[in-house]
Amino acid sequence: MRVFHRRTAPAPLLLFSALILLLAGAAHAHNVTEGDAGYVQEITGVHLIPFVYLGAKHMVTGYDHLLFLFGVIFFLYRMKDIAIYVSLFAIGHSTTMLLGVFLDWKVNAYAIDAIIGLSVAYKALDNLGAFRVWFGVQPDTKAATLLFGFCHGLGLATKILDYDISPDGLLPNLLAFNVGVEIGQMLALAAILVAMGWWRRSDGFFRHAYAANVAMMAAGFLLVGYQLTGLALS
Repeated sequence: MRVFHRRTAPAPLLLFSALILLLAGAAHAHNVTEGDAGYVQEITGVHLIPFVYLGAKHMVTGYDHLLFLFGVIFFLYRMKDIAIYVSLFAIGHSTTMLLGVFLDWKVNAYAIDAIIGLSVAYKALDNLGAFRVWFGVQPDTKAATLLFGFCHGLGLATKILDYDISPDGLLPNLLAFNVGVEIGQMLALAAILVAMGWWRRSDGFFRHAYAANVAMMAAGFLLVGYQLTGLALS
């Protein structure tokens, strides 16, 4: 059982927490820049390299994905376990992204992004051991990772459908985009693991793990509230 200490977090952790909260409140999940959106709307035919780049860019700048991955690997130490969980998330994300576009599974963007925010809050609460305390049970973390992977992919599919991309070359372009997403995920994961490895070797890791997960939980719930407000006003 993990033991958390509610102590004051050091300055770097406070800054990190503040940035998480600002990102969650100020940006849209699955955000696409105006230039990128204009590009994918105008082109026709197969453009593999640009779509690989767009997929990688989406992942490394997608704070919702990164927060969820950060939570997933927070207490994973063996590379085998990390690979299993990241693969489950990738399978879920890729499946609904591809099927969602081809089968026109368009859902309300605010609703799906609220669920994505909830995934971040869920993982933080799971790391805090809240479900064992509140309900006396431990959710299946692998199943939850796959399920939320489906939700993240459906959110991206909804965004892609909004841009009405040309059907000419759609399949190879989407596959290239998905390859880029996985490349970006590996790059982001490598950076997270390096930072986490350094933090875990410090004496303050377990002292400040509680504060880090509370900040992540707050960011997730803030994103949920932001999206539900948009849903109510839309």
